[in-house]
Amino acid sequence: MVAIGSDHGGFGLKQEIMAHLEAAGVPYQDLGTYSEDSCDYPDIAKAVCTAVLEGVCEKGILICGTGIGISMSANKIRGIRAALCTDSFMAKYTRLHNDANVLCMGGRVLGPGLACEITDTFLTTGFEGGRHAVRVQKMMDLEK
Repeated sequence: MVAIGSDHGGFGLKQEIMAHLEAAGVPYQDLGTYSEDSCDYPDIAKAVCTAVLEGVCEKGILICGTGIGISMSANKIRGIRAALCTDSFMAKYTRLHNDANVLCMGGRVLGPGLACEITDTFLTTGFEGGRHAVRVQKMMDLEK
């Protein structure tokens, strides 16, 4: 299960990604927003990240206009490793080396084709572990 959320700036792209997930048979939970009415991206980041941390969803996807504000908000939440990705290479390596648990994208930056490709890469790439596990643990220790 994937948690997905966006603010008003990412609403259109979120709709495209949800349709893509449905077509691929990937279950997801839409945690808002549900229209293009203005809303605050930190609220959406909190909802999606909570679903990930509580184990309701394995990974999260967050979208705002640029992806910057929502990724900054997500990374304020202890236990979250959110990565703003603009291509599939970034999505692949943030999973392989950083064990990112939340993907962030910009609805005003990416087209739907590329965003769906990034999503697929993020969701299907595993964590490599090994020396990267040590680095991820050191990163998480910075929260203490």
